[in-house]
Amino acid sequence: MDIRYTSTRGGESGVTASRAVLNGLAADGGLYVPQEMPKMEVSFEELAKMDYRRIAFEVMSRFLTDYTEEELKYCIDSAYDEKFDIPEIAALKKEDDAYFLELFHGRTIAFKDMALSILPYLMTTAAKKNNVDEKIVILTATSGDTGKAAMAGFADVPGTEIIVFYPKDGVSPVQERQMVTQKGENTHVVAIRGNFDDAQTGVKNIFGDKNTAALLQKKGYRFSSANSINIGRLVPQIAYYVYAYAQLIANGGINAGDPINIVVPTGNFGNILAAYYAKQMGFPFARLICASNENKVLTDFFRTGTYDRNRDFFVTSSPSMDILVSSNLERLIYKIAGNDAAKTKDLMAALSGNGQYTITDDMAEELEDFYGNYADEAAVSYEIASMYDNTGYVLDPHTAVAGAVYEMYREETGDDTVTVIASTASPYKFARSVLHAIDAEKYDELTDMEQFDALEKVSGVKTPEAIEEIKEAPVRHNITADIQDMEKTILQILKIEK
Repeated sequence: MDIRYTSTRGGESGVTASRAVLNGLAADGGLYVPQEMPKMEVSFEELAKMDYRRIAFEVMSRFLTDYTEEELKYCIDSAYDEKFDIPEIAALKKEDDAYFLELFHGRTIAFKDMALSILPYLMTTAAKKNNVDEKIVILTATSGDTGKAAMAGFADVPGTEIIVFYPKDGVSPVQERQMVTQKGENTHVVAIRGNFDDAQTGVKNIFGDKNTAALLQKKGYRFSSANSINIGRLVPQIAYYVYAYAQLIANGGINAGDPINIVVPTGNFGNILAAYYAKQMGFPFARLICASNENKVLTDFFRTGTYDRNRDFFVTSSPSMDILVSSNLERLIYKIAGNDAAKTKDLMAALSGNGQYTITDDMAEELEDFYGNYADEAAVSYEIASMYDNTGYVLDPHTAVAGAVYEMYREETGDDTVTVIASTASPYKFARSVLHAIDAEKYDELTDMEQFDALEKVSGVKTPEAIEEIKEAPVRHNITADIQDMEKTILQILKIEK
C-alpha cells in the first residue's frame, strides 16, 4: 500500500512520506497525516519473536512507503545501536501493579531519543531521494528534552544546521546544561524570555512566513522541524507501543489479542497520539490514559470538549509537560472531525484567535478511547515516594504524573486491565525533584553534583553517561533573545542579512 500524506488544514494532499519528513510542517500551517491508516499484517505471535529493530521496521515500513527496504533498514540500524545503553533499546519492567516502558536508555536519557535518533537519517535520506540541494535548517522549540535529543542526533550531520529555542527559566538545571554544553559546529541554542508555548508559536510563525522562506532559499537554506509536528518524529514513536505489546506476549504477561491500557504523561500530545495510531493499526489498546500535570488543558478538554489555553501557566517539576498549546492534538481533531480539513482549520483559527474552541457532540463521541486526568505537585511527590517505599523503583516526575493519574483511573473505574505506563525520562534528569520527594530533609542541601551521587545510591542504577558528560563540559551556547527577536536571531546565526 502506497501511503500518502495530507495536511490537516486541506492545503496539501498526495504528499510522499519522504517529502512530508523534509517539510516538517505543511505549507498551510497544518500537520501531515496519512490519507489512510495502514494495518499491521504481521501476527501478534510473530511480533513477539522480533527484536526492537525488526519491529521498528515492520511499523515504519507501513507508513514510510516511499523509502526502500534498504534505506529504511539503514536508518533503523544507524539509529538503534550502541547509543542506547541496553541492547533491547527499550525495557519493559513490572513494578507494583503496572508495567513501565522505559524509553530513556538513549543518548540524552529521555524518550525523545527513541524518535530523534532516527530522524536525522530519515531526513538526510529524504533529501537525497528528493534531490534537495539546500542546507536543511532544523528549527525546534523545546520544553526541555526535544532540544538536546535533536541536537545530539543532528550534531555535525552534513548538510544541516539546527537551532533550538528553549524557555530560559522553564527547564530543569540538567536539561539546560545538556543543551548549552552540546557539541557540534552546526548546533545552536537560544534561551528565550518566555515559556514553551511562546517558543513553539514563534517557530510556527517563522515556518509560515513566506518572505523568510524565500530569503533562506535564495541563500541556499530551507527550514524543517525536529518537533513532534514532524511525521518523521511521530511514526518511530508508534514502534515502541507495538514493541511493548509484543513483549507482554513474549513474557507471558498477556495472551495474543488481549486488550491492554496505555498511560502516557502528556504535554504536546505526540506521544499518546502514537499509541492512538497503533490502535488504529489494529492493536487492542483499550483505554488511552492521558496524564497531565497542573497545566491540565488536556484534562479539561477530554472532560468538557472545550480546549482553552486562556489560563494560568504553571512551572512544575515535570517541565516537559508545561505546555498549554498541544500541537499534535490537531491530528486527533482532524480524525474525529471525519477528516474534515475545513472544520479543523476553523478550530485552529479559533485557538490562534481567542485561545479556545469547542468540538461538536459527534466529535466528542469519538474520544471514548481516551481518559484524561491530572496530578498536582503534591500528588507527584507522593507517587515518587510511595513507589520507592513500596518497590525501590525510582520514577522521574513525568512518569510519576502518569503513575498518579493511573491510580486515580483505577479508583474511579475499577478497571484492572493489564496496563503499560510510558516512562519518559531517567530520574537523573530531575535528581533534585526526585530526592526531595523521597527525603527532603536528607537531600535538599546537597549540590547538584552531590545529588547525582546520592541518586545512584538510592536507585541502585549507575549514573548514566549523559550525566557524567555534562559534569565538566564547558558551556558552548549562551545566546538569549526576546520572543519577538527569534527570526532576527536565526538570520544572525546563519549570517544572513535581511
